[in-house]
Amino acid sequence: MSSDLKPEGPGGDRLRKDEAAETSGPLPVIRLAALYAARVAAFLFFAPAFVILVYAVVPPPVTPLMLIRAVEGHGLTKDWVPLSEISPHLQRAVIAAEDGKFCNHGGFDWEAVDTALQRIRRGGSLHGASTISMQTAKNLFLSPQRTFVRKGAEAYITVWLETLLSKKRILELYLNVIEFGPGIYGAEAAAQHYFGVSAKDLSRAQSAQLAAVLPGPLTRRPAATAYAGTIAARMNHVVLGDNGPCN
Repeated sequence: MSSDLKPEGPGGDRLRKDEAAETSGPLPVIRLAALYAARVAAFLFFAPAFVILVYAVVPPPVTPLMLIRAVEGHGLTKDWVPLSEISPHLQRAVIAAEDGKFCNHGGFDWEAVDTALQRIRRGGSLHGASTISMQTAKNLFLSPQRTFVRKGAEAYITVWLETLLSKKRILELYLNVIEFGPGIYGAEAAAQHYFGVSAKDLSRAQSAQLAAVLPGPLTRRPAATAYAGTIAARMNHVVLGDNGPCN
């Protein structure tokens, strides 16, 4: 007997050929693809939650918008400060200007959403209805493109944001990453750039003027405009609790 022959188990070589057949062909490939797809779906489902849990205690190092603007040549100036170091005037101003129901909703202003949908049905553009929570979700994770896909992702991340973070932390994140001008992000950088003061020392008028640039930070600049005056008037109706907003 040749020394090249190897002992065979039950079924011999035919068994090994059958096993090979079972691991080849279209069905195993489909199963493997389904497994990878399930893993990717699970990652996409839970990834925002993991990052948000990190941002619950750690300042975001950079956002997609910051990187996009830097590539466009606008630079990047930011300086993280805790909410306690941001003027209550500015806190009230951004709530008055961007989301008057911030303390009362779970991330979505459904009345504003309905108004935006009606605008779209009439042929209008996709804008409006974004709460502070939704804007924070967009700024932390997404690009500024106005598409239905981005809006869907924004809504999904907003659910996690409102589930995992307090309103105080959401506002703190918002005020530290929001764009106040070309390459200018956050309350501290904006206060220093436009008024030469720290964010905690912003006056009522200065805060209203800063909030007035948020709808168009690349083109608007703080000034005593009619819109800033409207924001200043609305600020009277925004009440901050002893421990921060909504408390």
